[in-house]
Formats: sequence, C-alpha cells, structure tokens
Amino acid sequence: MDIFVQIILLTVTTLTGYFILKELLSSGVWGLVGATCGLILGYAVLKIELKLRDISLKIILGSLTGVVVSLFVANLFVSRLLLALIKDIPITLPIYILFYFIMGYLGFVLGKEKSKTLDLSRVPLFDRLEEDKDVKLLDTSTIIDGRIADICETGFLQGTLVIPQFVLYEIQHVADHQDPVKRTRGRRGLDVLHRLQKQTFLNVKIVDYDFPKLKDVDTKLIALAKRLGGKIMTNDYNLNKVAELQGIEVLNMNQLAMSLRPAMLPGEQITIKVLREGKEYGQGIGYLDDGTMVVVDDAKKYLGKSVDVVVTSVLQTTSGRMIFSKLKEQADKNDIFPDQYQLEEQA
Repeated sequence: MDIFVQIILLTVTTLTGYFILKELLSSGVWGLVGATCGLILGYAVLKIELKLRDISLKIILGSLTGVVVSLFVANLFVSRLLLALIKDIPITLPIYILFYFIMGYLGFVLGKEKSKTLDLSRVPLFDRLEEDKDVKLLDTSTIIDGRIADICETGFLQGTLVIPQFVLYEIQHVADHQDPVKRTRGRRGLDVLHRLQKQTFLNVKIVDYDFPKLKDVDTKLIALAKRLGGKIMTNDYNLNKVAELQGIEVLNMNQLAMSLRPAMLPGEQITIKVLREGKEYGQGIGYLDDGTMVVVDDAKKYLGKSVDVVVTSVLQTTSGRMIFSKLKEQADKNDIFPDQYQLEEQA
C-alpha cells in the first residue's frame, strides 16, 4: 500500500512539474525540465517522510506549536511596531522575510527542546509514543531466562524496558505448548513479566508496534529497535550477531554474567566438590557456583567429595572460563606458591 501511494506521489509531482513549466514558457523542452524537477521534488518529499517517521509525535507537535506561536508574535510585532519604524524604508519586504524567518526558527528550536521536558505518559495518545532516551527491548530468550528480573530488582538497570506485543504472543504460545518442558519455560516467562511490571526503579512498557510484512520475531525486533533508537537485550547468539551487523547496540545477558564472575588468580585457595573424571589420567572435574569448570590434578580418587585446591592457572575461552588447580596438600608439599613471608626472606 505504501509503495502504491509513493508511486502516485511521484507521478503527480512529475506531471504537474511538466505542465507548469510548459504553460509558463510555452515550450515542450521546458516541460521535460519541469518533469525532471517534479520527479526530484517527489523524491525529496519521500526522503523527508522517512526522516519524519523516526521523530516522535510529541516533538513534531512541540515544534509546530513553537513555530505558530512565534509567527503570531512576529505578526503582532510587525503590525504594531515595525511598520511604524520602517514605513519610509523602501526595502520592507526583505526585512519582513528576515524577521519572520528568525522568529520562526527560534520558535521551532524552543518548541522542539521544551517538548522533551513534558510528561505526556498519562495522555492516551502519547502513552506509547513518548520519546525515551534509554530504551531497551527485551526478546523472548531474555524474558524466559529470568535473570533480567533479578538484575532489575537490584536497581542497577535504568531507563525504559520495552516488551513488544509480538514477543508477548510468542511467550504465550510457548506457555500453551504441549511439551511440558516448553510449557514450564513459557509460564516462567509470564511470571518474569509480572515481576518486571512491579519494578519501581524503571519504566516497563508493552507496545503494540507490529510489522506485518516481517514474519520472523527477531527481524521484527530489529526493525522496532531501529524505529525507537533502542538497544536489544538478548541471550540469542544469532540475534546478537545480526543486530550488531545492522548497527544496533546489543546487551547480552550471558556476557554480563561472565563479566560478573569473581576473578581467580594463581595461588588462591578454593573448596570444590569433585563430580566426575577429567580427560587426562587422574584428573577430577568440579564446578563453581557460577558454572565455571575447575580441573583438579590427581583428584580422581576423591570423586563425590569436597576437597581444598589451589589455583594454578586460569584459561579464558570463547565458551567460558576454565580453572586448573592442584590439591592443597600437593601444592604445599611442592611449595608451588610460597607465602609472602618466604618471598620477603628470599628478597
């Protein structure tokens, strides 16, 4: 439908440009020039229309109000004061144009800036169109994951969380699934949404923007992020990469969780439960509370038991972090990491 209307606009501007110059200058050649100018004008109008789509309704109305008020004031000033001062000056028209242009520009800028300070969230027309400076769009994986609610409750996250209606429909579809595992995940996502709506530290909005031509939820989410100028919060690796390729900032919950893991340095002592055998002979494998794998040398004989170990090295991989360690008694026996007193004595 939009393409059809755009074609009509280009046709009208081209034909009117052709007939205007042809009638004014009585020449078919000038008619072609007019048609070209009309086509360029129509193209410029389409580009302006695309830019206006990204501007909130509040900003547009604020700017127009500022222009109207400033021109009204300018008219009163011109009719009452300026005419009396320059009635004998022959260049009154350029002065009028200059004065009206300056007043219109000031009204436009002031109206635009002052409209940003207005709180129109309670007005039905503006409750979902009001411009937000820090918009974060949540995808299905982030909501079902559930950690977003815990982060919000700490107060570290600020701004506006936007939950599109098509994401809500997807979560509802998962909650109604016949598979009990998927159904449980979907219901947990709905519970997380209820927790988010009770947050007092930030604003949570459910918006009904939709893109009928786009069928995939991730594609719709990217399109909405472009329109609102917001960021996307996700755990989906593919969505993360596609959004970044299109210039959209992505907040990845998994990356946040990895960055918040406590740093482990060689020589630190930890207690770990050996859960299974390692790949190398005699190795035991355990895990920290955050899921980090700990490889313990010669710990196979302690399967199912908790042991004290000393960290020997830390390896950061693309899939996560791995910690290599030795049993504490072996580290003490081999004196792998001498204490501070011994280091000072050696110095």
